[in-house]
Amino acid sequence: MDHDPKERLLLPSRAAAAAANGPHRRAAPAAGGGGGGVAIDVHGLKRRGGGRRSWVRVDAATGASEAVEVAKPALMRRLDLPARDLRLLDPLFVYPSAILGRERAVVCNLERIRCIITADEALILRDPDVGGGGAETEEAVRRYVAELQRRLVDRADDLPFEFIALEVALEAACSFLDAQAVELEADAYPLLDELTTKISTLNLERVRRLKSKLVALTRRVQKVRDEIEQLMDDDGDMAEMYLTEKKRRMEASLLEEQALQGMGNSGFGSSVSAPVSPVSSPPASRRLEKELSFARSRHDSFKSADSSQYSIEELEMLLEAYFVVIDYTLSKLTSLKEYIDDTEDFINIQLDNVRNQLIQFELLLTTATFVVAIFGVVSGVFGMNFEVDLFNVPHAFEWTLAITGVCGLVIFCCFIWYFKKRRFFPL
Repeated sequence: MDHDPKERLLLPSRAAAAAANGPHRRAAPAAGGGGGGVAIDVHGLKRRGGGRRSWVRVDAATGASEAVEVAKPALMRRLDLPARDLRLLDPLFVYPSAILGRERAVVCNLERIRCIITADEALILRDPDVGGGGAETEEAVRRYVAELQRRLVDRADDLPFEFIALEVALEAACSFLDAQAVELEADAYPLLDELTTKISTLNLERVRRLKSKLVALTRRVQKVRDEIEQLMDDDGDMAEMYLTEKKRRMEASLLEEQALQGMGNSGFGSSVSAPVSPVSSPPASRRLEKELSFARSRHDSFKSADSSQYSIEELEMLLEAYFVVIDYTLSKLTSLKEYIDDTEDFINIQLDNVRNQLIQFELLLTTATFVVAIFGVVSGVFGMNFEVDLFNVPHAFEWTLAITGVCGLVIFCCFIWYFKKRRFFPL
């Protein structure tokens, strides 16, 4: 049985799902603030391979949201998505942020928001394993759905639904990353200032953990920035994301094809009762074949001409706005990293200064030890077991101590003068 082109782009409605599933329908809590929550069995598929995932479906026309359970094969068939794109959204795998434009959908993996956006709906993954935290992820999905519904209700411009959903996802990701950057800054600057005044093992360990968080956050922000920049640099990728326009033109092309087919059938039916002339025009079946071939060629050339037909200025301006936001967040993280590097350089300078002072003290101590050793030499000489006339001279011991002390002081001063001349000591 042939399906309507619009139905091939969408998941089945709740009424259709109820008719198809019958008693197998299960109630599920609604997310956001839209319609009632109903878990539907798309095409009655059984659990296979990757099983089913819990999604929140937001309708583009009404803004109603509902909780659905959809299997991976159903999404692949409905949206013509390859398995690697759905694997990008799988919470069991850790993939960096990505925005992929496909023929019928836009696949987004932006921090805690993992969604599939079409021209008529948005499917947001609400699996508790996403992002590593069930409550935080559930709250992020709830806020995303609520914000998307609010913008659909208050929509004042002609921005397509897929761009609205993409903008909300970008805003959520940029806000989340910026909040983490601000929190990291609030913890980093006091800690670094404390480290400059008091270098301790505890402070150094805290700075080490802080730097690890900074590196991880910088990579995530850099990845989001690179994805937006890559989309802005490729006009073809941006043209692929005009899903509403592609759907409208595809429907118009299919209507033209059906009209041509109807004209061909009517012409073929009228030619049955007409006399056949050997010099008449080609048979109606051949004309119909040519007309259908022409319609198919127009439909095939439609996809290749997308990038040249669409005006990508609207999407480019949207991406540029969030590129500025994420670039500002990256600049804050870069400034924080430079501040950490400056603090490390300052600490290294302090440690080098302390090390130099220790070396100078060791040099002074060695010189003083040499001077004191002179007294040991004199004591050893006078302590020998033989008679010396100097022992009988009055005040000989005092003179010996005085002369030895003066000599030691002179030698010590000579060493100090030599060290200063060679710049071993600061002037």
